[in-house]
Amino acid sequence: MIKITFPDNSVKEFEAGTTPLQIANSISPRLGREVLAASVNGNEWDLSRPIDTDASIKLFKWEDPEGKHAFWHSSAHLLAEALQELYPGVRFGIGPAIENGFYYDIDPGENKLSSDDFAKIEAKMLELARKDEAIVRKDIAKADALDMLATATKNISASSSPSSKTVISPHTPKEHSPTSAAARTCPPQAPSKL
Repeated sequence: MIKITFPDNSVKEFEAGTTPLQIANSISPRLGREVLAASVNGNEWDLSRPIDTDASIKLFKWEDPEGKHAFWHSSAHLLAEALQELYPGVRFGIGPAIENGFYYDIDPGENKLSSDDFAKIEAKMLELARKDEAIVRKDIAKADALDMLATATKNISASSSPSSKTVISPHTPKEHSPTSAAARTCPPQAPSKL
């Protein structure tokens, strides 16, 4: 058993390997549906990532800046996946969450995009979100992540000298190409409702 300390300093025991999402669901099913992000011992933490030792936890919903950031971050990944499916050959630059949303810089290659495409892109994002695919986290060395993403992104340059100690955690939809997701150390979370 591990001891989880909540922001109000209350402590509850859970089985080792319990995830923040499981903790949220144990508090209430509604919280389990509304939680978008978590921090464990002050570090951003995937909702599906196990906690193996005693820890402090914070759970974030839409009302919290961390919850909004996770939602927008996940939305940027979803946008990239939709663009990749609709416009083969599209290349990705950066796609961050920002204060009030998200965006992706892209090179459309041979594809022609205009504001007329927005409805189609949004529909594809909704279709993908409704599949409710698991987001899979895999820790890999930075050098391997750079190799994996080099063909799919424009923002990796020769100045990105990987340290042998750096670990990148790309998150990819299960059964989907790893090049569709950006290698990020912050955890994307699937939006709870679209």
